[in-house]
Amino acid sequence: MIIKKFKASTEEAAMLMAKEELGPDAVVMNIKKIKRKGIMKLFKKNTVELTAAIDDNVAEKAEPEKYDEEAQNAIEEKINSIAKLLEQQLNAVKDKDEEDNTDTSDDLYETEKKDDRADTAFRDKFNDTKDNQSKGYKNKVVELIYNQLNESEVKKEIIEDIIGELDTENSRLPLDNMLANVYQKLVLKLGEVKPLKVSDEKPKIVFFVGNTGVGKTTTMAKLASKFKLENKLNIAMLSIDTYRIAAIDQIKTYADILNTPMEVVYNPEDIKKYVEKYKDCDLIFVDTAGHSHRNEEQKKNLKEMVDSVSEYETEVFLVVSAVVKYNDLLDIAKTYDKLFDYKIIFTKLDETSTVGAILNLKIDMDKSLAYTTWGQNVPDDIGEVNPQIIAKSLLGGASDGSGV
Repeated sequence: MIIKKFKASTEEAAMLMAKEELGPDAVVMNIKKIKRKGIMKLFKKNTVELTAAIDDNVAEKAEPEKYDEEAQNAIEEKINSIAKLLEQQLNAVKDKDEEDNTDTSDDLYETEKKDDRADTAFRDKFNDTKDNQSKGYKNKVVELIYNQLNESEVKKEIIEDIIGELDTENSRLPLDNMLANVYQKLVLKLGEVKPLKVSDEKPKIVFFVGNTGVGKTTTMAKLASKFKLENKLNIAMLSIDTYRIAAIDQIKTYADILNTPMEVVYNPEDIKKYVEKYKDCDLIFVDTAGHSHRNEEQKKNLKEMVDSVSEYETEVFLVVSAVVKYNDLLDIAKTYDKLFDYKIIFTKLDETSTVGAILNLKIDMDKSLAYTTWGQNVPDDIGEVNPQIIAKSLLGGASDGSGV
């Protein structure tokens, strides 16, 4: 990640400098007004310091491109919708404080005093409470954002890293500015999405690994259908899941519908034989057996299968369920990380109301996100991860449960 600071007389000028140097994909991390001190403040104007960042990979391949007004408006709409949601929550707290006030006088002076007391109680509720989930941030908006991310099950250390700067500088920044800042940081931390790409060299072998019951077979079928039907590619499917007859029958059914070859693999020699047989295919999808990540023998067998075709271009997707407890998710991800590199697919987003695990696992494992799935419909219920929608959902915005 490239992070740079830009100083200018106005916020707009600093923003322009950042975009000119880092490109249109630059993300604003923080904006700080610098006041002149001492006698020099009489002769010089205050300045603005803007901190911007961009991913290294994006910076390397960035090219001048036209301003996408439609995309920018879409992002602003999302931010505004979340801002309205948070404002409603703020007003709800304030209204409750007013209802709890026992002063029922109709006198205008008394009513104004009651409103002042409600405002004071509202501020105190966020400033001084020790029962709050957060660390007691002085700024009530920051406090609310903290609690919202906490409710989304984002790890506390990640939340503190994201909003840390908001409480120390410019604490009276408007809600939409603060929210936009946090939103941009979330998008940046989710990183560049890396879905499956077709290689010029044939065949590319794609493994789907993960624990039992996470939806590997269905996920593989969804991607096979998309690449077959939408991209008109030649595909073959292999199954290493000899533990479940139902899994083999399921893949055979999909293969028949797509009119693609399907083979059952029992050992490393088999997989090498079938890869050679279908070497003219663009993609060879391999469904692996689901098992406990603590089973050393099964892990060894899986690694042997992947290593047996190392002379070809391979790609591994770790399929994990969004409804699994995060500590278990992290344990699973670390186990597979010892076997091979991989990208992450999150399944069953329709079965959970929080998506904090997506951000947590991305940061903790430093692995690229690829796809999310929701539902059993093939090939419809799958899509590439959309960091903007994930960020919106983390901040309490409405989501359709897909994450794309």
